[in-house]
This record gives sequence, C-alpha cells and structure tokens, in this order.
Amino acid sequence: MTQTRNMTSGSCAGQIFLFGLPLLAGNILQQLYNLVDTVVVGRGIGMNALASVGVTGSVNFLVLGFILGMAQGVTILVSQAFGAGDFRRLRQSIAMSLILNLAVGVVIMIVSLLGVRRLLVWMNTSPEILEDAVLYIQLIFWGIPVSLAYNFLAGILRAVGDSRNPLTAMIIAFIVNTILDVLFVISFHMGVAGAALATVTAQGISALYCLWCFLRLKQIRLQRQDWIWNGLILKQSFLLSLPVAIMNSITAVGVIFLAAAINAYDAAYVAAYSAAQKVIVILEQISSTFGMACGTFVGQNLGAGKYDRIRRGVRQTNWMVIAMNLGTGLLMAVCGRGLIQLMVGEESLQVIDIATHCLVFLSWLLVPLGILWVYRCSLQSMSDTVWPMCSGILEFAARTIFIMLLPKLFGFDGVLAAEVSAWISAAILLVTVYVFRMRTSASCQPAEQNLLKTAD
Repeated sequence: MTQTRNMTSGSCAGQIFLFGLPLLAGNILQQLYNLVDTVVVGRGIGMNALASVGVTGSVNFLVLGFILGMAQGVTILVSQAFGAGDFRRLRQSIAMSLILNLAVGVVIMIVSLLGVRRLLVWMNTSPEILEDAVLYIQLIFWGIPVSLAYNFLAGILRAVGDSRNPLTAMIIAFIVNTILDVLFVISFHMGVAGAALATVTAQGISALYCLWCFLRLKQIRLQRQDWIWNGLILKQSFLLSLPVAIMNSITAVGVIFLAAAINAYDAAYVAAYSAAQKVIVILEQISSTFGMACGTFVGQNLGAGKYDRIRRGVRQTNWMVIAMNLGTGLLMAVCGRGLIQLMVGEESLQVIDIATHCLVFLSWLLVPLGILWVYRCSLQSMSDTVWPMCSGILEFAARTIFIMLLPKLFGFDGVLAAEVSAWISAAILLVTVYVFRMRTSASCQPAEQNLLKTAD
C-alpha cells in the first residue's frame, strides 16, 4: 500500500528518523546487491571476469551518477509542492521533469555507448579483461532508461514521504538479481553478459513496482492538462538537476584519483583497502540516508513556509547523525578486526592488520561526512543546488591536493587522511552557506514561488 508522509507537523527528529529507517535498509540492501554480483561473477566465472566487472565501477559511477543527479530536480520540486499542498504544481513538475530526463537520458546513453571503449583504454585497462569489461558496461548502459525510470519514480515516492515502497522495490530487485545472477552466470554460462542482464532486468522489475505505487496515488496521478508545455517548470527542473549531476560526476572523478593513489602501494595495501572499503561503504549509508531524509523534510517544510521547523529539523538530524557515526566508530574499534577476518580469512595477517587499521581510522572520522550530507541535501531542497555543486568541486580539489601532499608526510595514512580532509573541506563550506541562507526567510523560498516571480 502506498502511504505518503506529511512532515510539516509533529516531532521533527521523529519524522525524519521514521522516514529514514526504510531508506537506510534499502541503501544497505543496495550494497549487498552489488556484493552478490561480485561473489557470483568471481566464483562462477573467474578472477579475470571479476576484474573486468570491477574495472568498470568508476565508469559506471561517472555516467549513472550524472543520470541520478538529473533525476534530483523532480524530487526537490515535488517535495516543495507536496508540502505546500499544491498538487497541480506537483503534477506539472513531474510531467516536465519526465520530458527533461528522457531527453537527457537518451543523449547520455548514446554518448556513453559510443565512448566507453576509448575511456577504458585510456584508463589502461588490461588487454585480457578489456573485451569483457566493454561488453559488461555497454549492456549496463543500454539499461540507462531502466535505471532512470526506477530512480525517477522512487524519488517521487520519497518526496511525498513514502520510503517503504522504494525499500520494497529494492528487496524485489535484490531477490530477482540474485536468482538471475545464478541462473544466467552459473546455469546458462552467459559470462559477464549474464551478470549485466540480471542487473538491468532486476532494475526494470523494481521500476515497474514503483510505477504501480505511483499510479495508486490519485492526488499525483498525471492528467491530460499536466502535459501542457510549461517552460518555467522545465527550466527550474533543469537548473536544479544539472548542478547535482555535475557534482556526482566530479565526485566520481575524485574516486578515480583516490584509487590511483592506493594502487601505487603494494598488493597487500590494495587488497586491505578494498576489504575495509566494503564495510565503510555500508557505514556511509547512515550519513547519506539521513541526509536525504532531512532533504525531504526540508523540501516539504519549505513548501509550507515553516522555516523554524527547517532549522530544528536540520539541527536535530545533524546531532542524530553525529551520534550514530560515533557509535559505528566505537563498534568498529571493538568488532572491526573480526569483520575483516570473516572477509579475507586467516591467510594474510598483514592484510588483516592493514584492513583493520583502515576500517577503524575511517569509521571514527565519518562524522564530517554526516555533516556534509545533512547540509548538502538541505541546501538542495531549498532550491540551492549550485553551492552543493561547488562543495563537490572543493571536495575534489581538496582530495587531489591532499593526496599529493599527505602521503609524503604520513605514508598510507596520508591517503586515508586525504579522503577525510575532502569531507571536512566540503562540510565547512556547506555549513557556512546554510547559516547564511537561514538568516533571512527570503532566501528560503520554494521553487514554485521563484517560478512565479520569474513569470512576473
């Protein structure tokens, strides 16, 4: 059953926490979803196939991150319109944003399919895995419209306060992907193509489920008049989405730089960081999830004109995320080594020692990442996506500079510190901008009010 959640009344922290829990479960499941692909490909095909899939990760993030960013505009517009109770504006925002996303998605898909081989060659992909890598990622890119449909529809559901059905969609995708992975890769011997087809098929089924949920919401079901061309809303959606898309792509480039710095060390360090990162990625979901939950809260309350609730909600979410991240740091300090041993076995004590150190080091310093996500999502939901984009540029610049400087002073710890320094730099910028924005209510106007001013 599709249920909306109006966050313009009631406990701020309670609303955000209850809304965020299903999102957190879904995001963690997404990481397990990726882990299943890794296990099936590695065990069902072999290490070369696993390497060919792994080498496409940053390319996948670069392209799909841009696509997901473009879907962000509709989430912002819908949350604001829902909070204001303006369902006509909400439906128009969906219709115009859909046109925009379809156009951008088709262009990005064509460019990606044509250019991915050259990009992989430029990345010095080993010849023995190049063909499998190209085949895998091209099949994934053929599924860009499917991925876009899922994220577009799931974003709308989250914007109106429904975080349970996107979780259900992710559970369905996880189950379907696991079954099809085993069937295509192991039973049918389809190689990396089977893994790619399993992923795209699972996303397609989850997109259909989200569409079914969307159509059950009568208040936001599109009507004929909603498709009448509205250039102002289309422009607003584009201006909100493009900076987020650029920010995601810049972040992906930063990840490539970080990977290059880690690869400069010997195999033990590379393997150890890879093992630790599998746990860190799950822990990072706390920051990203409750940041996004806070963003929905801010968008709805901005639409309702409740600026005091925005201030309280952001402040309470910030303390909530800080407390949870400190808790995970303590948990990893106690249990981190045991987790690493479960992942890599007992064969290499050096890898276990390095991985445990990476895990504890980074988990204690997830606090600035949480602050970054809370204020970035809050500003985006205030219709300000330019400063969050600037924070992404600053994050990339800080990561690049510190990667060049800190390892010379602190060795491998310098690489880890460079990542954290990038989070801190971006968080400082975002907090400063947020404080400045919240000093006057005039700087926190809903997107639809801005559109009306533009029309005048």
